[in-house]
Amino acid sequence: MAGGGVIGVGGGGGGDGRKPYPGNLTPYVTITCIVAAMGGLIFGYDIGISGGVTTMTPFLQKFFRKVWEKKEADKSTNQYCQYDSQTLTMFTSSLYLAALLSSLVASTVTRRLGRKLSMLFGGLLFFAGALINGFAKAVWMLIVGRMLLGFGVGFANQSVPLYLSEMAPYKYRGALNIGFQLSITVGILIANVLNYFFAKIKGGWGWRLSLGGAMVPALIITVGSLVLPDTPNSMIERGQTEEARAKLKKIRGVDDVDEEFKDLVAASDASKLVHHPWTNLLQRKYRPHLTMAILIPFFQQLTGINVIMFYAPVLFNTIGFGDDASLMSAVITGIVNVGATLVSIYGVDKWGRRFLFLEGGVQMLICQAVVAACIGAKFGVSGNPGDLPKWYAITVVLFICIYVAGFAWSWGPLGWLVPSEIFPLEIRSAAQSVNVSVNMIFTFAVAQVFLSMLCHLKFGLFLFFAFFVVVMSIFVYYFLPETKGIPIEEMNQVWRSHWYWSRFVEEADYPNGGMEMSKGNHGPKNV
Repeated sequence: MAGGGVIGVGGGGGGDGRKPYPGNLTPYVTITCIVAAMGGLIFGYDIGISGGVTTMTPFLQKFFRKVWEKKEADKSTNQYCQYDSQTLTMFTSSLYLAALLSSLVASTVTRRLGRKLSMLFGGLLFFAGALINGFAKAVWMLIVGRMLLGFGVGFANQSVPLYLSEMAPYKYRGALNIGFQLSITVGILIANVLNYFFAKIKGGWGWRLSLGGAMVPALIITVGSLVLPDTPNSMIERGQTEEARAKLKKIRGVDDVDEEFKDLVAASDASKLVHHPWTNLLQRKYRPHLTMAILIPFFQQLTGINVIMFYAPVLFNTIGFGDDASLMSAVITGIVNVGATLVSIYGVDKWGRRFLFLEGGVQMLICQAVVAACIGAKFGVSGNPGDLPKWYAITVVLFICIYVAGFAWSWGPLGWLVPSEIFPLEIRSAAQSVNVSVNMIFTFAVAQVFLSMLCHLKFGLFLFFAFFVVVMSIFVYYFLPETKGIPIEEMNQVWRSHWYWSRFVEEADYPNGGMEMSKGNHGPKNV
Protein backbone atom coordinates (compact mmCIF):
# COMPACT_ATOMS: atom_id res chain seq x y z
CA MET A 1 0.00 0.00 0.00
CA ALA A 2 2.59 2.47 -1.13
CA GLY A 3 0.36 5.48 -1.08
CA GLY A 4 -0.07 5.34 2.65
CA GLY A 5 -3.83 5.23 2.26
CA VAL A 6 -6.50 4.00 4.64
CA ILE A 7 -8.65 0.97 3.93
CA GLY A 8 -12.31 1.33 4.71
CA VAL A 9 -12.25 4.75 6.30
CA GLY A 10 -14.63 6.75 4.17
CA GLY A 11 -14.67 10.49 3.72
CA GLY A 12 -18.08 10.79 5.35
CA GLY A 13 -16.95 9.31 8.64
CA GLY A 14 -19.25 6.30 8.50
CA GLY A 15 -17.88 4.18 5.66
CA ASP A 16 -16.62 1.41 7.94
CA GLY A 17 -19.82 0.81 9.84
CA ARG A 18 -19.26 3.46 12.52
CA LYS A 19 -22.15 5.54 13.61
CA PRO A 20 -21.03 9.07 12.75
CA TYR A 21 -21.58 11.64 15.47
CA PRO A 22 -24.80 13.61 14.86
CA GLY A 23 -24.52 17.36 14.62
CA ASN A 24 -24.85 20.33 12.32
CA LEU A 25 -22.71 23.29 11.32
CA THR A 26 -24.60 25.74 13.52
CA PRO A 27 -24.34 29.53 13.24
CA TYR A 28 -23.11 29.51 16.83
CA VAL A 29 -20.10 27.28 16.15
CA THR A 30 -19.40 29.03 12.82
CA ILE A 31 -19.21 32.47 14.45
CA THR A 32 -17.21 31.06 17.35
CA CYS A 33 -14.63 29.50 15.02
CA ILE A 34 -14.38 32.69 12.93
CA VAL A 35 -13.65 34.75 16.05
CA ALA A 36 -11.12 32.20 17.33
CA ALA A 37 -9.42 31.90 13.94
CA MET A 38 -8.67 35.62 14.08
CA GLY A 39 -5.86 34.60 16.42
CA GLY A 40 -3.93 34.01 13.21
CA LEU A 41 -4.03 37.74 12.44
CA ILE A 42 -1.21 38.48 14.89
CA PHE A 43 1.09 35.91 13.30
CA GLY A 44 0.26 36.98 9.75
CA TYR A 45 0.51 40.70 10.46
CA ASP A 46 3.95 40.24 11.90
CA ILE A 47 5.19 38.09 9.00
CA GLY A 48 4.05 40.73 6.52
CA ILE A 49 5.09 43.84 8.41
CA SER A 50 8.70 42.94 9.23
CA GLY A 51 9.86 42.41 5.65
CA GLY A 52 8.31 45.67 4.43
CA VAL A 53 9.67 47.76 7.28
CA THR A 54 13.22 46.55 6.58
CA THR A 55 13.07 48.12 3.10
CA MET A 56 11.98 51.54 4.41
CA THR A 57 14.94 53.91 4.16
CA PRO A 58 14.16 55.93 7.35
CA PHE A 59 13.93 52.70 9.36
CA LEU A 60 17.28 51.42 8.03
CA GLN A 61 18.92 54.81 8.57
CA LYS A 62 17.83 54.91 12.20
CA PHE A 63 18.49 51.33 13.31
CA PHE A 64 20.60 49.58 10.66
CA ARG A 65 22.73 52.31 9.14
CA LYS A 66 25.45 49.96 7.85
CA VAL A 67 22.85 48.05 5.82
CA TRP A 68 21.52 51.32 4.40
CA GLU A 69 25.04 52.51 3.53
CA LYS A 70 25.85 49.22 1.78
CA LYS A 71 22.55 49.34 -0.10
CA GLU A 72 23.06 52.95 -1.25
CA ALA A 73 26.83 52.99 -1.74
CA ASP A 74 27.09 51.39 -5.18
CA LYS A 75 24.11 50.22 -7.19
CA SER A 76 26.37 48.13 -9.42
CA THR A 77 27.63 45.86 -6.64
CA ASN A 78 26.45 42.33 -5.91
CA GLN A 79 22.67 42.58 -5.47
CA TYR A 80 22.55 39.22 -3.72
CA CYS A 81 24.41 40.56 -0.68
CA GLN A 82 23.07 44.10 -0.14
CA TYR A 83 20.90 43.16 2.86
CA ASP A 84 23.31 40.63 4.40
CA SER A 85 23.30 41.64 8.09
CA GLN A 86 22.97 39.36 11.12
CA THR A 87 21.62 42.26 13.21
CA LEU A 88 18.91 42.95 10.65
CA THR A 89 17.89 39.30 10.47
CA MET A 90 17.91 39.09 14.28
CA PHE A 91 15.26 41.84 14.25
CA THR A 92 13.02 39.51 12.23
CA SER A 93 13.96 36.14 13.69
CA SER A 94 14.09 36.98 17.41
CA LEU A 95 10.31 36.78 17.49
CA TYR A 96 10.35 33.11 16.50
CA LEU A 97 12.92 32.18 19.11
CA ALA A 98 10.65 33.74 21.75
CA ALA A 99 7.62 31.96 20.27
CA LEU A 100 9.49 28.66 20.61
CA LEU A 101 10.05 29.23 24.33
CA SER A 102 6.53 30.44 25.07
CA SER A 103 4.87 27.55 23.19
CA LEU A 104 6.41 25.16 25.74
CA VAL A 105 4.88 27.13 28.64
CA ALA A 106 1.62 27.47 26.70
CA SER A 107 1.19 23.68 26.70
CA THR A 108 0.71 23.63 30.47
CA VAL A 109 -1.56 26.69 30.45
CA THR A 110 -3.70 25.25 27.63
CA ARG A 111 -4.06 21.87 29.34
CA ARG A 112 -4.73 23.03 32.92
CA LEU A 113 -6.44 26.40 32.47
CA GLY A 114 -8.08 26.04 29.07
CA ARG A 115 -7.60 27.17 25.47
CA LYS A 116 -9.21 30.58 26.08
CA LEU A 117 -6.67 31.67 28.68
CA SER A 118 -3.79 30.81 26.35
CA MET A 119 -5.37 33.03 23.69
CA LEU A 120 -5.77 35.84 26.24
CA PHE A 121 -2.11 35.66 27.26
CA GLY A 122 -1.15 35.64 23.58
CA GLY A 123 -3.12 38.80 22.86
CA LEU A 124 -1.82 40.72 25.87
CA LEU A 125 1.84 39.84 25.23
CA PHE A 126 1.53 40.72 21.54
CA PHE A 127 -0.07 44.07 22.44
CA ALA A 128 2.83 44.92 24.77
CA GLY A 129 5.39 44.04 22.10
CA ALA A 130 3.63 46.15 19.47
CA LEU A 131 3.53 49.13 21.84
CA ILE A 132 7.28 48.94 22.53
CA ASN A 133 8.14 48.54 18.83
CA GLY A 134 5.95 51.46 17.80
CA PHE A 135 7.82 53.78 20.19
CA ALA A 136 11.28 52.21 19.75
CA LYS A 137 14.27 54.54 20.06
CA ALA A 138 17.07 51.96 19.84
CA VAL A 139 17.73 48.49 18.44
CA TRP A 140 17.44 46.88 21.89
CA MET A 141 13.85 48.18 22.16
CA LEU A 142 13.08 46.63 18.78
CA ILE A 143 14.45 43.26 19.92
CA VAL A 144 12.60 43.35 23.28
CA GLY A 145 9.37 44.27 21.50
CA ARG A 146 9.90 41.48 18.97
CA MET A 147 10.44 38.95 21.75
CA LEU A 148 7.19 39.99 23.47
CA LEU A 149 5.45 39.64 20.11
CA GLY A 150 6.98 36.17 19.90
CA PHE A 151 5.67 35.17 23.32
CA GLY A 152 2.22 36.19 22.12
CA VAL A 153 2.54 34.23 18.88
CA GLY A 154 3.66 31.13 20.78
CA PHE A 155 0.55 31.16 22.98
CA ALA A 156 -1.83 31.87 20.09
CA ASN A 157 -0.37 29.28 17.73
CA GLN A 158 -0.46 26.66 20.45
CA SER A 159 -4.07 27.17 21.45
CA VAL A 160 -6.04 28.41 18.41
CA PRO A 161 -5.63 25.35 16.10
CA LEU A 162 -6.55 23.04 19.00
CA TYR A 163 -9.58 25.16 19.84
CA LEU A 164 -10.82 25.07 16.25
CA SER A 165 -10.33 21.31 15.84
CA GLU A 166 -12.20 20.63 19.08
CA MET A 167 -15.11 22.97 18.36
CA ALA A 168 -15.76 22.01 14.74
CA PRO A 169 -18.05 19.13 13.65
CA TYR A 170 -15.78 16.45 12.19
CA LYS A 171 -17.28 16.79 8.69
CA TYR A 172 -16.32 20.49 8.59
CA ARG A 173 -13.21 20.39 10.75
CA GLY A 174 -10.83 20.99 7.85
CA ALA A 175 -12.60 24.08 6.52
CA LEU A 176 -13.10 25.68 9.96
CA ASN A 177 -9.55 24.95 11.09
CA ILE A 178 -8.13 26.50 7.93
CA GLY A 179 -9.81 29.71 9.07
CA PHE A 180 -6.67 30.10 11.21
CA GLN A 181 -4.44 30.01 8.12
CA LEU A 182 -6.86 32.35 6.31
CA SER A 183 -6.42 34.85 9.14
CA ILE A 184 -2.64 34.52 8.81
CA THR A 185 -2.84 35.31 5.09
CA VAL A 186 -5.25 38.21 5.69
CA GLY A 187 -2.83 39.55 8.31
CA ILE A 188 0.05 39.32 5.81
CA LEU A 189 -1.99 41.12 3.15
CA ILE A 190 -3.10 43.91 5.51
CA ALA A 191 0.51 44.38 6.62
CA ASN A 192 1.74 44.58 3.02
CA VAL A 193 -0.91 47.15 2.07
CA LEU A 194 -0.17 49.26 5.16
CA ASN A 195 3.57 49.12 4.48
CA TYR A 196 2.99 50.37 0.95
CA PHE A 197 1.05 53.43 2.12
CA PHE A 198 2.96 54.13 5.35
CA ALA A 199 6.25 54.17 3.41
CA LYS A 200 4.94 57.24 1.55
CA ILE A 201 4.36 59.31 4.71
CA LYS A 202 6.51 62.42 4.70
CA GLY A 203 8.89 62.72 7.61
CA GLY A 204 9.88 59.05 7.47
CA TRP A 205 7.95 57.90 10.55
CA GLY A 206 5.57 55.55 8.73
CA TRP A 207 7.48 52.53 10.03
CA ARG A 208 6.22 53.39 13.54
CA LEU A 209 2.64 53.03 12.33
CA SER A 210 3.49 49.73 10.67
CA LEU A 211 5.04 48.25 13.82
CA GLY A 212 2.59 49.85 16.27
CA GLY A 213 -0.36 48.76 14.12
CA ALA A 214 0.13 45.24 15.49
CA MET A 215 -1.81 46.45 18.55
CA VAL A 216 -5.04 46.16 16.53
CA PRO A 217 -4.92 42.38 15.85
CA ALA A 218 -3.66 41.95 19.42
CA LEU A 219 -6.83 43.64 20.72
CA ILE A 220 -8.98 41.44 18.47
CA ILE A 221 -7.66 38.18 19.92
CA THR A 222 -7.66 39.60 23.47
CA VAL A 223 -11.32 40.63 23.32
CA GLY A 224 -12.21 37.47 21.39
CA SER A 225 -10.69 35.25 24.07
CA LEU A 226 -12.90 36.92 26.70
CA VAL A 227 -16.17 36.31 24.82
CA LEU A 228 -15.51 32.85 23.34
CA PRO A 229 -16.91 29.72 24.99
CA ASP A 230 -14.57 26.99 26.15
CA THR A 231 -14.45 23.74 24.18
CA PRO A 232 -16.29 20.74 25.66
CA ASN A 233 -12.97 18.83 25.57
CA SER A 234 -11.29 21.46 27.72
CA MET A 235 -14.25 21.69 30.13
CA ILE A 236 -14.30 17.93 30.66
CA GLU A 237 -10.53 17.96 31.13
CA ARG A 238 -11.02 20.44 33.99
CA GLY A 239 -13.90 18.58 35.65
CA GLN A 240 -16.84 20.62 34.31
CA THR A 241 -18.66 17.56 32.98
CA GLU A 242 -22.31 18.65 33.01
CA GLU A 243 -21.49 22.09 31.66
CA ALA A 244 -19.57 20.37 28.88
CA ARG A 245 -22.58 18.23 27.92
CA ALA A 246 -24.78 21.34 27.68
CA LYS A 247 -22.12 23.13 25.67
CA LEU A 248 -21.77 20.16 23.29
CA LYS A 249 -25.52 20.19 22.63
CA LYS A 250 -25.38 23.90 21.86
CA ILE A 251 -22.44 23.76 19.46
CA ARG A 252 -23.73 20.64 17.65
CA GLY A 253 -27.30 21.95 17.44
CA VAL A 254 -28.82 18.57 18.48
CA ASP A 255 -29.83 16.88 21.72
CA ASP A 256 -28.43 13.47 20.78
CA VAL A 257 -24.79 13.97 21.73
CA ASP A 258 -24.46 10.95 24.05
CA GLU A 259 -22.10 9.02 21.81
CA GLU A 260 -19.67 11.87 21.22
CA PHE A 261 -19.91 12.95 24.86
CA LYS A 262 -19.06 9.46 26.15
CA ASP A 263 -16.04 9.37 23.88
CA LEU A 264 -14.91 12.79 25.10
CA VAL A 265 -15.24 11.66 28.74
CA ALA A 266 -13.36 8.43 27.98
CA ALA A 267 -10.62 10.45 26.33
CA SER A 268 -10.41 12.76 29.33
CA ASP A 269 -10.27 9.80 31.75
CA ALA A 270 -7.42 8.33 29.73
CA SER A 271 -5.60 11.66 29.67
CA LYS A 272 -5.80 12.00 33.47
CA LEU A 273 -3.83 8.79 33.83
CA VAL A 274 -0.98 10.53 32.01
CA HIS A 275 0.95 12.57 34.57
CA HIS A 276 3.89 13.34 32.30
CA PRO A 277 2.57 13.98 28.77
CA TRP A 278 6.01 15.06 27.55
CA THR A 279 7.53 11.73 28.58
CA ASN A 280 4.46 9.93 27.30
CA LEU A 281 5.08 11.29 23.82
CA LEU A 282 8.10 9.02 23.58
CA GLN A 283 6.04 5.84 23.96
CA ARG A 284 6.02 3.50 20.99
CA LYS A 285 2.27 3.87 20.38
CA TYR A 286 2.69 7.62 19.87
CA ARG A 287 5.52 7.23 17.35
CA PRO A 288 3.41 8.28 14.35
CA HIS A 289 2.01 11.32 16.20
CA LEU A 290 5.46 12.48 17.30
CA THR A 291 6.85 11.95 13.81
CA MET A 292 4.13 14.12 12.27
CA ALA A 293 4.48 16.77 15.02
CA ILE A 294 8.15 17.13 14.06
CA LEU A 295 8.30 16.55 10.30
CA ILE A 296 5.20 18.43 9.13
CA PRO A 297 6.30 21.82 10.57
CA PHE A 298 9.91 21.07 9.56
CA PHE A 299 8.91 20.55 5.95
CA GLN A 300 6.45 23.46 6.04
CA GLN A 301 9.27 25.90 6.76
CA LEU A 302 11.67 24.32 4.27
CA THR A 303 9.25 24.86 1.40
CA GLY A 304 10.92 28.28 1.32
CA ILE A 305 7.65 30.16 1.84
CA ASN A 306 8.99 32.35 4.60
CA VAL A 307 11.73 33.53 2.28
CA ILE A 308 8.90 34.97 0.19
CA MET A 309 6.62 36.13 3.00
CA PHE A 310 9.22 37.62 5.40
CA TYR A 311 11.41 39.15 2.80
CA ALA A 312 9.19 39.63 -0.26
CA PRO A 313 9.92 43.37 -0.48
CA VAL A 314 13.63 42.74 0.19
CA LEU A 315 13.69 39.94 -2.39
CA PHE A 316 11.91 41.96 -5.06
CA ASN A 317 14.16 44.92 -4.31
CA THR A 318 17.18 42.65 -4.65
CA ILE A 319 16.09 41.44 -8.10
CA GLY A 320 15.80 44.94 -9.44
CA PHE A 321 12.47 46.40 -8.33
CA GLY A 322 12.38 49.89 -6.84
CA ASP A 323 11.26 50.34 -3.22
CA ASP A 324 7.64 51.19 -4.15
CA ALA A 325 7.49 48.44 -6.76
CA SER A 326 8.85 45.85 -4.33
CA LEU A 327 6.24 46.77 -1.70
CA MET A 328 3.48 46.58 -4.35
CA SER A 329 4.76 43.16 -5.49
CA ALA A 330 4.46 42.00 -1.88
CA VAL A 331 0.84 43.21 -1.87
CA ILE A 332 0.17 41.18 -5.03
CA THR A 333 1.59 37.99 -3.48
CA GLY A 334 -0.50 38.72 -0.36
CA ILE A 335 -3.70 38.88 -2.42
CA VAL A 336 -2.81 35.59 -4.11
CA ASN A 337 -2.12 34.06 -0.68
CA VAL A 338 -5.59 34.96 0.63
CA GLY A 339 -7.39 33.80 -2.54
CA ALA A 340 -5.62 30.44 -2.61
CA THR A 341 -6.38 29.84 1.07
CA LEU A 342 -10.08 30.23 0.25
CA VAL A 343 -9.61 27.46 -2.34
CA SER A 344 -8.25 25.24 0.43
CA ILE A 345 -11.22 26.00 2.70
CA TYR A 346 -13.54 24.96 -0.13
CA GLY A 347 -11.67 21.79 -1.06
CA VAL A 348 -10.01 20.34 2.03
CA ASP A 349 -13.07 18.36 3.16
CA LYS A 350 -13.97 17.45 -0.44
CA TRP A 351 -10.64 16.47 -1.98
CA GLY A 352 -8.80 15.43 1.16
CA ARG A 353 -5.55 16.44 2.81
CA ARG A 354 -3.22 14.18 0.83
CA PHE A 355 -4.38 15.41 -2.57
CA LEU A 356 -3.77 19.05 -1.63
CA PHE A 357 -0.37 18.26 -0.06
CA LEU A 358 0.84 16.46 -3.19
CA GLU A 359 -0.61 18.86 -5.79
CA GLY A 360 0.83 21.83 -3.91
CA GLY A 361 4.23 20.15 -3.75
CA VAL A 362 4.38 19.63 -7.52
CA GLN A 363 3.25 23.22 -8.16
CA MET A 364 5.84 24.70 -5.82
CA LEU A 365 8.63 22.56 -7.26
CA ILE A 366 7.97 23.72 -10.83
CA CYS A 367 7.81 27.38 -9.79
CA GLN A 368 11.02 27.22 -7.74
CA ALA A 369 12.86 25.73 -10.72
CA VAL A 370 11.57 28.47 -13.05
CA VAL A 371 12.38 31.31 -10.61
CA ALA A 372 15.89 29.91 -10.05
CA ALA A 373 16.40 29.77 -13.83
CA CYS A 374 15.13 33.35 -14.31
CA ILE A 375 17.31 34.82 -11.57
CA GLY A 376 20.30 32.71 -12.59
CA ALA A 377 20.00 33.80 -16.24
CA LYS A 378 19.96 37.53 -15.45
CA PHE A 379 22.05 37.80 -12.28
CA GLY A 380 24.46 34.89 -12.80
CA VAL A 381 26.85 34.45 -9.90
CA SER A 382 28.09 38.05 -9.90
CA GLY A 383 24.77 39.52 -8.77
CA ASN A 384 25.04 42.38 -11.26
CA PRO A 385 22.12 42.07 -13.70
CA GLY A 386 22.46 45.32 -15.61
CA ASP A 387 19.15 46.61 -16.98
CA LEU A 388 16.18 44.35 -16.27
CA PRO A 389 13.41 44.35 -18.91
CA LYS A 390 9.80 44.68 -17.77
CA TRP A 391 8.80 41.22 -19.06
CA TYR A 392 11.46 39.68 -16.82
CA ALA A 393 10.07 41.31 -13.70
CA ILE A 394 6.53 40.26 -14.63
CA THR A 395 7.67 36.66 -15.21
CA VAL A 396 9.39 36.44 -11.82
CA VAL A 397 6.37 37.90 -9.99
CA LEU A 398 3.98 35.59 -11.89
CA PHE A 399 5.80 32.41 -10.96
CA ILE A 400 6.32 33.53 -7.37
CA CYS A 401 2.55 34.12 -7.21
CA ILE A 402 1.84 30.63 -8.60
CA TYR A 403 4.28 29.26 -6.01
CA VAL A 404 2.53 31.17 -3.20
CA ALA A 405 -0.85 29.84 -4.41
CA GLY A 406 0.47 26.27 -4.30
CA PHE A 407 1.65 26.74 -0.72
CA ALA A 408 -1.48 28.58 0.38
CA TRP A 409 -3.84 25.75 -0.52
CA SER A 410 -1.56 22.95 0.65
CA TRP A 411 1.32 23.15 3.12
CA GLY A 412 0.24 26.51 4.54
CA PRO A 413 -3.11 25.56 6.07
CA LEU A 414 -2.54 21.80 6.28
CA GLY A 415 0.67 22.28 8.21
CA TRP A 416 -1.50 23.57 11.07
CA LEU A 417 -4.65 21.51 10.44
CA VAL A 418 -3.27 17.98 10.25
CA PRO A 419 -1.17 18.05 13.45
CA SER A 420 -4.02 19.63 15.44
CA GLU A 421 -6.48 16.90 14.47
CA ILE A 422 -4.36 13.74 14.87
CA PHE A 423 -3.30 13.97 18.53
CA PRO A 424 -5.27 12.08 21.22
CA LEU A 425 -6.36 14.20 24.18
CA GLU A 426 -3.86 12.73 26.64
CA ILE A 427 -0.92 14.11 24.63
CA ARG A 428 -2.71 16.83 22.67
CA SER A 429 -1.35 19.96 24.37
CA ALA A 430 2.20 18.60 24.63
CA ALA A 431 2.23 17.35 21.03
CA GLN A 432 0.86 20.65 19.75
CA SER A 433 3.64 22.43 21.63
CA VAL A 434 6.17 20.19 19.87
CA ASN A 435 4.48 21.09 16.57
CA VAL A 436 4.65 24.85 17.28
CA SER A 437 8.18 24.61 18.71
CA VAL A 438 9.59 22.82 15.67
CA ASN A 439 7.78 25.30 13.43
CA MET A 440 9.33 28.22 15.31
CA ILE A 441 12.83 26.66 15.44
CA PHE A 442 12.96 26.39 11.68
CA THR A 443 11.13 29.68 11.11
CA PHE A 444 13.83 31.28 13.26
CA ALA A 445 16.62 29.42 11.45
CA VAL A 446 15.35 30.29 7.97
CA ALA A 447 14.75 33.93 8.91
CA GLN A 448 18.19 34.23 10.51
CA VAL A 449 20.26 32.68 7.74
CA PHE A 450 18.22 33.54 4.62
CA LEU A 451 20.00 36.76 3.70
CA SER A 452 23.41 35.13 4.19
CA MET A 453 22.27 32.12 2.16
CA LEU A 454 21.05 34.43 -0.60
CA CYS A 455 24.47 36.10 -0.60
CA HIS A 456 26.36 32.80 -0.84
CA LEU A 457 24.02 30.42 -2.69
CA LYS A 458 22.63 33.15 -4.97
CA PHE A 459 19.92 31.78 -7.31
CA GLY A 460 20.77 28.29 -6.03
CA LEU A 461 18.83 29.17 -2.87
CA PHE A 462 15.57 28.38 -4.70
CA LEU A 463 16.98 24.99 -5.76
CA PHE A 464 17.92 24.33 -2.12
CA PHE A 465 14.29 24.71 -1.08
CA ALA A 466 13.07 22.81 -4.17
CA PHE A 467 15.05 19.79 -2.97
CA PHE A 468 13.10 19.76 0.30
CA VAL A 469 9.81 20.10 -1.58
CA VAL A 470 10.68 16.84 -3.38
CA VAL A 471 11.58 15.10 -0.12
CA MET A 472 8.44 16.20 1.72
CA SER A 473 6.16 15.21 -1.16
CA ILE A 474 7.65 11.69 -1.10
CA PHE A 475 7.12 11.63 2.68
CA VAL A 476 3.45 12.57 2.32
CA TYR A 477 2.89 9.99 -0.43
CA TYR A 478 4.21 7.10 1.64
CA PHE A 479 3.65 8.02 5.28
CA LEU A 480 0.78 10.48 5.77
CA PRO A 481 -2.67 8.82 5.95
CA GLU A 482 -5.85 10.61 4.90
CA THR A 483 -7.68 12.17 7.87
CA LYS A 484 -10.62 13.68 5.99
CA GLY A 485 -13.99 12.91 7.58
CA ILE A 486 -12.61 11.05 10.64
CA PRO A 487 -14.00 12.21 14.03
CA ILE A 488 -11.16 13.61 16.10
CA GLU A 489 -11.76 11.08 18.90
CA GLU A 490 -11.57 8.14 16.47
CA MET A 491 -8.38 9.18 14.72
CA ASN A 492 -6.59 6.03 15.82
CA GLN A 493 -8.31 4.23 12.94
CA VAL A 494 -6.04 5.87 10.38
CA TRP A 495 -2.90 4.65 12.13
CA ARG A 496 -4.08 1.09 12.77
CA SER A 497 -4.90 0.63 9.08
CA HIS A 498 -1.78 2.27 7.66
CA TRP A 499 0.78 0.08 5.90
CA TYR A 500 3.67 1.36 8.04
CA TRP A 501 2.33 2.96 11.23
CA SER A 502 0.15 -0.03 12.14
CA ARG A 503 3.24 -1.78 13.52
CA PHE A 504 3.52 0.90 16.23
CA VAL A 505 -0.18 1.38 17.00
CA GLU A 506 -1.40 -2.06 18.05
CA GLU A 507 -4.90 -2.93 19.25
CA ALA A 508 -3.44 -4.07 22.56
CA ASP A 509 -2.29 -0.52 23.27
CA TYR A 510 -5.93 0.59 23.50
CA PRO A 511 -7.86 -1.93 25.59
CA ASN A 512 -11.08 0.09 25.28
CA GLY A 513 -11.23 -0.70 21.58
CA GLY A 514 -9.95 2.59 20.31
CA MET A 515 -7.56 5.36 21.09
CA GLU A 516 -10.06 7.27 23.16
CA MET A 517 -13.19 5.11 23.10
CA SER A 518 -15.28 4.26 26.13
CA LYS A 519 -15.67 0.57 26.90
CA GLY A 520 -18.57 -1.03 25.10
CA ASN A 521 -19.31 2.09 23.13
CA HIS A 522 -17.08 1.27 20.17
CA GLY A 523 -15.61 -2.12 19.48
CA PRO A 524 -12.61 -2.74 17.25
CA LYS A 525 -13.29 -1.49 13.77
CA ASN A 526 -12.98 -3.54 10.62
CA VAL A 527 -10.53 -1.29 8.82
